Amino acid sequence: MCDRSSRYARSSRGIRRKWEPRVTNEPGTFLRQLRRRARLTQEQLAERSQVSVSTIRRLETGKSTDHRLRTLHLLAEALEADAEERHRLTAIFDGEQPGPVGRQEEPVQTAPLPLAPAEPATGALSDAAASLAREVGRRWQREERHRRVHDPFPLPVRYQPAPADLMDRPENIQRLRPGAVPRDLDLSGELRSVVGTYRSVESRRLVVLGRAGSGKSVLAIKFVLDLLAAPASSVPVPVPVIFSIGSWDPLTTTLRDILVNRLLRDHPHLAHRTTDGATLAGALVDADLILPVLDGFDELAEALRGPALEALNATSLPLVLTSRRDEYAQAVRQVHAPLVWAACIELTDLTVEDLAAYLPRTDRLSVSSGGRHGAGVWDAVLERLRVRDTPASVRLGQVLGTPLMVTLTRTMYGEAPGKDPSELFDTTRFPTERHLEEHLLAGFVPALYRHRAPEPVDAYGQVNRDAGQAERWLGYLAHSLTRGPYGRQDLAWWRLGESVRVSTRILHTVLLSGLCMAAATWLVELFGYAFLYTRELEPTTLLLQGALAALLSGLAFGLVHGALALSGRPAALPARVGLGFSATDRRVGRRPVRHALTRFAAGLLAGSVLGIGYSWADFLVRMLDDQFPDAESSSVVTSNMLVLGPTFGLTAGLAFGLLAAFEAPMDIAAAATPMRLLSVNRATAVRQLLVLVPAITLGCALGGYVVVRLLQQVLSWAVIWPLEWALLVGAVGGLGGATSYVLAFTAWGQWVTVARIWLPLTRRLPWDTVAFLEDAYRRGVLRQTGAVYQFRHIRLQRHLAQSYRGAGHGRTAAEDEGSRAGGSAPAGR
Repeated sequence: MCDRSSRYARSSRGIRRKWEPRVTNEPGTFLRQLRRRARLTQEQLAERSQVSVSTIRRLETGKSTDHRLRTLHLLAEALEADAEERHRLTAIFDGEQPGPVGRQEEPVQTAPLPLAPAEPATGALSDAAASLAREVGRRWQREERHRRVHDPFPLPVRYQPAPADLMDRPENIQRLRPGAVPRDLDLSGELRSVVGTYRSVESRRLVVLGRAGSGKSVLAIKFVLDLLAAPASSVPVPVPVIFSIGSWDPLTTTLRDILVNRLLRDHPHLAHRTTDGATLAGALVDADLILPVLDGFDELAEALRGPALEALNATSLPLVLTSRRDEYAQAVRQVHAPLVWAACIELTDLTVEDLAAYLPRTDRLSVSSGGRHGAGVWDAVLERLRVRDTPASVRLGQVLGTPLMVTLTRTMYGEAPGKDPSELFDTTRFPTERHLEEHLLAGFVPALYRHRAPEPVDAYGQVNRDAGQAERWLGYLAHSLTRGPYGRQDLAWWRLGESVRVSTRILHTVLLSGLCMAAATWLVELFGYAFLYTRELEPTTLLLQGALAALLSGLAFGLVHGALALSGRPAALPARVGLGFSATDRRVGRRPVRHALTRFAAGLLAGSVLGIGYSWADFLVRMLDDQFPDAESSSVVTSNMLVLGPTFGLTAGLAFGLLAAFEAPMDIAAAATPMRLLSVNRATAVRQLLVLVPAITLGCALGGYVVVRLLQQVLSWAVIWPLEWALLVGAVGGLGGATSYVLAFTAWGQWVTVARIWLPLTRRLPWDTVAFLEDAYRRGVLRQTGAVYQFRHIRLQRHLAQSYRGAGHGRTAAEDEGSRAGGSAPAGR
């Protein structure tokens, strides 16, 4: 980082090089000359400038018609261009005739980096940015209402400048030339002025600090909504998007990758591909049309904060970063630098006057009981807080200095009858601030789940739930998020199965695939006995055939699952694409060939293993039935494997290729909520099953015929392939194999079999898991961030997880694989 800073410093001083590029007004030629002078390849320039290789290539070849001023500035900085070269580079790319700059008076200060590019994006990227802006605005408006930010009015979140050692130098923040005098930065304000503060920072990089529960996430939401509140004819570009980075591992994932992956997760329609084969999500990030609002830097594991800050310092991307002060300061000391070019503000505590204006407005109980002019539930508490004559009142005033604790206190005492907040002054029960906070956290869930009259809800179930059971189930969910070395905050429905240890998941796959294959074998054989076979039905033989097919196919699918687990492959992810059967649906641009080959290879391997396993099952059944002489047994099993292995393999590979051919990105609302994404994935899984079953059935019949003909020509074997038997074998593979794949290897199938069956059977979750999650969201225990849930606050999540483990639930053999592997969650906030 120091080398990078010194390089920029040398560039700003305008040092002339011995070798000068040939004067030319051809944009690509001039840029290529600068790059060759610096002795850089396009890939090296891309790494230095954080501009994609494809963008550099288009600029040099003259194929870029939508370049941006900021992109040219990044390239000029990386190439160490002087002032005249910078002027010439930007002028000729804008189609202007560059004039002499040496005789002009050099400006003292560079122009502020614009929030939007000088020229608006056009075409597909412009449409994608506009639709993304609308969707982001709708989602956060809904979430702001759900969090009751305006009930009765927003708490006055204020901020002030952070200490100077936590932000860059003023001249760097303002992007001044050497010798220029920086102006005073006005970094004080409140919730409604945060956009103005951000726009006053020329570097467009801002760090927001505050203690736990001080309102950083609410400020981030307000920032996004206010920034998007532009006239209808002007869509803000770049589009502000909130990214929770608590689960980011900067050692294995770049900042660009996590931005693109989160966009694809929360906005599946961005999986559409541009003309150069990139997804819209990747194109938006590469074109600087996304303004990342990185929420939760402090929620990163301690060992990852330093590398994360270094990764952020390696880019000049405009961004907003939120964190607790101590964790951010520790990272700054670790890397010996704050976030470069970034201003830094710190949220201040609420005052007693703020509480006096807010809490009485929440006291609806005293009003409804005729107490509008009488003593309210908060009067005595506020009076003691104003006086602050005892350590207890000072301690409680400090605890109530954050919006989080005010919300918890309001929920426990202001919205429940018979609760007196004066008990919070009891120094025997609450000798420290920590005891007060734990008491408020412990009482939050029971207060929300207190019994009340049923309310009209949607199809997800009843509202009333037992508070003790709900707290235990929520504790399990919070505990499941602590698995692994760093833990995570996103509660994704497709990852609930990860709370079960790997050996149990493999056994689950074996049993599930075996059951599917046995059921398919029995159904198909019963059909054959009813309409095709001339021999009598023998129940023992039929049961044995199904059992052997179940055993061998279960082992095959179990081996595949084990191999995926050993390779570190993550859990099955929700589909980003659906199945579209019209040409319009499939018009998604060029899809990489590697994607299709990977699908084909996976299908080929799994199908071959399944075909060989079924060959042995059929052979063993016929041997037990004395259908083959001993002399013919080896040739029979060999021919069956040579036929069924390639047949099932090629059929499965081509079937999965067929699915890829009909894939189409989902619509913009597909991941509006977690349950919406679940519903879309259920429909996609059903459509996959409806395509795979007939495709594999017919493919086995036709593919087997081709394989048999080849064997007859090459090996001169007298192998027969009756059409009736081929269709029956194909039907077994289609029904059993496709069902096993959908239930065991898709996100929706794992959700059904693990989260809806296994976890309720072991009493870790309720049977109506969907209704429970939606109910917890409605009550305010959970919040929604795109396609995932999160607990209302990380402190609530960690309190529930600790309570669950303290009750003796968290060390069972079926759950806590992460702790046995040496992993641990970050320390409590």
